[in-house]
Amino acid sequence: MSSCPRVFLVPGFLLVVCSLSLPAASWGQASHSEQVQVTPPAIRTVDPPAPDATVADLEARGDQLRTQKLYLDALDYYRAALAKEPNSARLLNKMGIAELMMQRNREAKKAFERSIKANQASADAHNNLGVVYYEEKHYGPAIKEYRRAIALDDMSASFFSNLGAAQFSRREFDQAAVSYEHALELDPDVFERTSRGGVQAQLPSPEDRARYDYTVAKLYAKMGFSDRSLEYLRKAMEEGYKDFKNVYKDTEFAELRKDKRFAELVAIKVPALPE
Repeated sequence: MSSCPRVFLVPGFLLVVCSLSLPAASWGQASHSEQVQVTPPAIRTVDPPAPDATVADLEARGDQLRTQKLYLDALDYYRAALAKEPNSARLLNKMGIAELMMQRNREAKKAFERSIKANQASADAHNNLGVVYYEEKHYGPAIKEYRRAIALDDMSASFFSNLGAAQFSRREFDQAAVSYEHALELDPDVFERTSRGGVQAQLPSPEDRARYDYTVAKLYAKMGFSDRSLEYLRKAMEEGYKDFKNVYKDTEFAELRKDKRFAELVAIKVPALPE
């Protein structure tokens, strides 16, 4: 399974801040602007796993709850299923995904490692463990796990896209371009689904973001996807890619330069990034 979206989960609680210098008689007149109230935690409404439910039923219900973003409830069902099918690499991987969705990286890492221990050939678990390392900005270990996943399954566009993201974050731009190109060859829509359903490159500067968009534009142009190439070219230009002039000589853009929309795009004047 490809890497999954991140969802920031903030525990709900009630916090009221009042001025301690107010006399008791003045409390009722305290300004509401000095009070902060955060929504209390949601009450669980999902029935607990039935003791006589089958592993398949428990797993299916867990998948459904995870889709509904009820991750803690999903974990309850996965754990109940795991109790009936101990050391299931499949279930452990799904538990890790639920943990990762809640930003509980330590728990997710343990689950993925247990999944790999149960089944060394689990490409999804290796990829997902790579995502944990990537989220923690440990790009070297992430790249190793992505490569292990690819060695087990070299037909997953997401694996190559994730590898490219980690390489780009390490400023290994040439290697990243190769990985991204392979991802696009397997699935031209792979970048259209990276709303954290995949993993986007963690780029440290606006300049790197602009370079990333230019690289993707070049890859789409090479494959003949003019609309998407123009979309990413626009992003690169708006972000002030300092080497944007290369668009006039890079061979990948040869056909795109014949498109009147290309001329309209490059005619737009935008400020460049400062050196």
